[in-house]
Amino acid sequence: MLRRGSQALRRFSTGQVCFKNKLKLALIGQSLFGQEVYSHLRKEGHRVVGVFTIPDKDGKADPLALAAEKDGTPVFKFPRWRVKGKTIKEVSEAYRSVGAELNVLPFCTQFIPMDVIDSPKHGSIIYHPSILPRHRGASAINWTLIMGDKKAGLSVFWADDGLDTGPILLQRSCDVEPNDTVDALYNRFLFPEGIKAMVEAVQLIADGKAPRIPQPEEGATYEGIQKKDNAKISWDLSAEVLHNWIRGHDKVPGAWAEINGEMVTFYGSSLLNSSVPPGEPLEIKGAKKPGLVTKNGLVVFGNDGKAVMVRNLQFEDGKMIPASQYFSGGETSVVELTAEELKVAETIKVIWAGILSNIPVIEDSTDFFKSGARSMDVVRLVEEIRQKCGGLQLQNEDVYMATKFQEFIQKVVRKLRGEDQEAELVVDYVSKEVNEMTVKMPYQCFINGQFIDADDGKTYDTINPTDGSTICKVAYASLVDVDKAVAAAKDAFENGEWGRMNARERGRLMYRLADLLEENQEELATIEALDSGAVYTLALKTHIGMSVQTFRYFSGWCDKIQGSTIPINQARPNRNLTFTKKEPLGVCAIIIPWNYPLMMLAWKSAACLAAGNTLVLKPAQVTPLTALKFAELSVKAGFPKGVINIIPGSGGIVGQHLSEHPDIRKLGFTGSTVIGKQIMKSCAVSNLKKVSLELGGKSPLIIFNDCELDKAVRMGMGAVFFNKGENCIAAGRLFVEESIHDEFVTSVVEEIKKMKIGDPLDRSTDHGPQNHMAHLEKLLQYCEAGVKEGATLVYGGRQVQRPGFFMEPTVFTDVEDHMYLAKEESFGPIMVISKFQNGDIDGVLQRANNTEYGLASGVFTRDINKAMYVSEKLEAGTVFINTYNKTDVAAPFGGVKQSGFGKDLGEEALNEYLKTKTVTLEY
Repeated sequence: MLRRGSQALRRFSTGQVCFKNKLKLALIGQSLFGQEVYSHLRKEGHRVVGVFTIPDKDGKADPLALAAEKDGTPVFKFPRWRVKGKTIKEVSEAYRSVGAELNVLPFCTQFIPMDVIDSPKHGSIIYHPSILPRHRGASAINWTLIMGDKKAGLSVFWADDGLDTGPILLQRSCDVEPNDTVDALYNRFLFPEGIKAMVEAVQLIADGKAPRIPQPEEGATYEGIQKKDNAKISWDLSAEVLHNWIRGHDKVPGAWAEINGEMVTFYGSSLLNSSVPPGEPLEIKGAKKPGLVTKNGLVVFGNDGKAVMVRNLQFEDGKMIPASQYFSGGETSVVELTAEELKVAETIKVIWAGILSNIPVIEDSTDFFKSGARSMDVVRLVEEIRQKCGGLQLQNEDVYMATKFQEFIQKVVRKLRGEDQEAELVVDYVSKEVNEMTVKMPYQCFINGQFIDADDGKTYDTINPTDGSTICKVAYASLVDVDKAVAAAKDAFENGEWGRMNARERGRLMYRLADLLEENQEELATIEALDSGAVYTLALKTHIGMSVQTFRYFSGWCDKIQGSTIPINQARPNRNLTFTKKEPLGVCAIIIPWNYPLMMLAWKSAACLAAGNTLVLKPAQVTPLTALKFAELSVKAGFPKGVINIIPGSGGIVGQHLSEHPDIRKLGFTGSTVIGKQIMKSCAVSNLKKVSLELGGKSPLIIFNDCELDKAVRMGMGAVFFNKGENCIAAGRLFVEESIHDEFVTSVVEEIKKMKIGDPLDRSTDHGPQNHMAHLEKLLQYCEAGVKEGATLVYGGRQVQRPGFFMEPTVFTDVEDHMYLAKEESFGPIMVISKFQNGDIDGVLQRANNTEYGLASGVFTRDINKAMYVSEKLEAGTVFINTYNKTDVAAPFGGVKQSGFGKDLGEEALNEYLKTKTVTLEY
């Protein structure tokens, strides 16, 4: 007797074989699973000489019968095979007339007599959805979950006169996921792998290679059929056992409890690992503690004090509602349909009529299930609507939630209109008329899908560096806000839609977000210019443009993250299989700098999200606005609540608490080496969270006398002055070969004089303001130190006399190795030049590497051998040859030494947000 029925493992199987020998088969059974087994066996060349299935029900033929009749295969529909213990003569004669060599029973609810089982040359094989001898009986999948098994699986065995006791032919198994239901486990593994297993088993028999492994009695269990009357929930259980009981009955027969005198069935349970959300108490008969109806569902409690979240409830009349709507009854108003929506409704009515062929007319009150539909018809309905209604994607749950035709049409229409989504995001913007557009800027914390004020109501001013004016007041997040954001991210990862979403859908959301960034690029670039002083044209191309590219690139990685299979020494006489899985870490914190506010967000968060994590991001205190605008766009892209959280505030409060928070599993930081060391220490002391650091730099650029000088001048200036020098890989020190030194310096100064310093929104501006006043003051002090130590100030070194935080592009020469300018990063528009003797390659390399930093480096020469030699010797994460600042989303980026560790961008960035799990099994 059978019930219907990742990576699979095979037990007692000789593996894949070359299909040569074919058999004459009798298929005995029913269901969509039986149909698929039938179709696949025929595709492999086996001849199905007869199909023996159940009679039509309510005028509807079983799917197996439909497929066989369409192919012209003889079909026999017997209500029973025997009477009073004896085989019915007419049935036996009909069976023997087909001359089968093997009986295949993929899913059969009828009792088949032993004379039929033993009749063919090769006997009979049966599919069973458990790892026999465990869970013999008709409710094997239910009991796999009810008992809390960590492994589920299937068996193909030789039929005998016992109940699922025959010798094993082959077995396969899979991990049971924490929130698997009967349907989920069946659809993910037992159905597709069961079909493959049945086909392989038949071929092994055809080739004479099929084993017969006696079932051991040790570990054997038999459990009875689970029906509604014995699926009542007992409340004297731990939360985990309670969860297993509910999911073990989901969807059939459904675990239930009595609420307000009515049987209410629970669906969609998950263990609640986060704090219990607030809600309205609900008395449940027998429960020691009332449940809580929350915005996420019904929370119920085990006898250990831990909690389970239930998503949906079904009443005795068959109506199913979101558990969160229990007190409102799940009622929604009826919407009027447009002409286009009426066409969709008519198409769906035709689909319903095709499935419910026993119903003469589909009316508004027609109930899908009361009219005879079964679970397999739900899959058909969803797939036909997707195929015939322009790709409209429904979930099986949508059918269960709206079983009557009018209710179902209303649900479809709301989905088409997007009304079934969460309530519309409320944003309290600060608006400015600037750059020939209205710029709308969110300014509050973004936590759990909502913009909210800081818990204590505190704010701070964010300043426009172009004129020193206040752009707006921004929420100043507190420790409480950090805890809220982390809790939201944790709940989204462990219990929310994001954790259940398949990788391809995750990639679709990320690609949609990239599209929205591109659609809003002018507004984003304008905000970036206002808040950080970035030149608008550069912001369009780099700050925003590369952010778009980054999300597009990593969206493509979502469904390509994979582990590997590893050959290991076998534990003879047994065999082993070892493989690795790449899994997300959980909640990740990201702390970004102020020089490229949106681009740094994209570099880290895109890889983090692609890997399947949730995140809490702290933008730089002085440049929070594009990060908050990004949060708004993430909602429009469809990201579920809690996946992305943005909390502006200070590093000392928000950043420090993130590094210490016990629920954060990874922290990615870009900033100074001093702060990076403090973060690393806090991450280690708190919970040893994973860390990646992109820190300070003093990147050397070596210019040889055989270079293309005009290009070296142009590129050298870009290496220093790009983005006002506020560039982590900026060339902190130029080494120019003696014979071209003076010409190089003269050319640089001539080009600087041509640069236009001014309003970053002016399209002709080359050089905008420094990011904030404190940074400008630091740069002026840097120049003063250089002059005092004896370096030659060739050009600049002063603040531009105009409103705002502008500094002249600056050039120092005669910088010796011991000087402050030679050792420390300026992070501004200051070119530091040292000359080196002609031909002294190893000498200049030694000087270039004489730094504790190692982020980037560069070399200009026409000699490819020299270039390659220098690139090998430079101690840096990136080496540019005859170019500079050429980063790409596909190329990994990161430093060595005290410039940090870990990579942004490229495939390597994904590894910063993944953990590797090794699985070894014996078979």
